[in-house]
Amino acid sequence: MRIIALATLKAFSDADPAHADAREPVMAWYRQVKAADWGSPAQVKRDIRSASILKDGRAVFNIAGNQYRIVVWINYPYRVVYIRFIRSHRDYDAIDAQTI
Repeated sequence: MRIIALATLKAFSDADPAHADAREPVMAWYRQVKAADWGSPAQVKRDIRSASILKDGRAVFNIAGNQYRIVVWINYPYRVVYIRFIRSHRDYDAIDAQTI
């Protein structure tokens, strides 16, 4: 999979010292997704069982023991994952993951 954009993931963990604990789990997620070849939501669930599949190509991933959430939009035909949101679980609860 191609992931847009790695800079967003790095900026999240680098911007605030409180998020320093997210750096390695986020990079582990990045490596796993980059190596994947997802053509459908079922393949996402097969590889990452804790992923939540939303409608219209959206998916939510729990990172670092569910401390952080990554919301993505996946273009399955082109094998592209767009990072839409990465924040703490509490910040995630304040948004609508389907529209962000």
